[in-house]
Amino acid sequence: MYKLRGHHLFCLLGYRGMGYSKEYVENMTRLHQTLRDYPKTLIQIVKGPDQLCEKYPNSGKYHCQDDNIYKRDALILEKMGIKIGQILSWKDIELCIRKFVVPSDIQIVCETCSWRSYGVCEEGIQETHEGKGLRKLK
Repeated sequence: MYKLRGHHLFCLLGYRGMGYSKEYVENMTRLHQTLRDYPKTLIQIVKGPDQLCEKYPNSGKYHCQDDNIYKRDALILEKMGIKIGQILSWKDIELCIRKFVVPSDIQIVCETCSWRSYGVCEEGIQETHEGKGLRKLK
């Protein structure tokens, strides 16, 4: 079982193999591929830093404890109807996305995210609506 915070549920949809450091990318890629290949993998929703934050580079301000990140987590979980502590399969998380989220929600809930301008998270939500699941990384 993996432990993830709210906004990382959206980050995984938009993940294309880019990240903050080599170690972060390797960790994110491993999780992304696991969820893509085994969508019944269980995820426990946590408040605050999770298993992806563990590999965030130690270079200045620790982004994972920022108040704006906590707000983003809360907005995304509220939008999806998911609570802290809940355990769901990745497949069930994708169902929540199809039911409660539209691609344009990224513009609001992820307004301050530096990755938003790439458009990949909106694409990921659209592909989830189309039943494609997580994108195969190149």
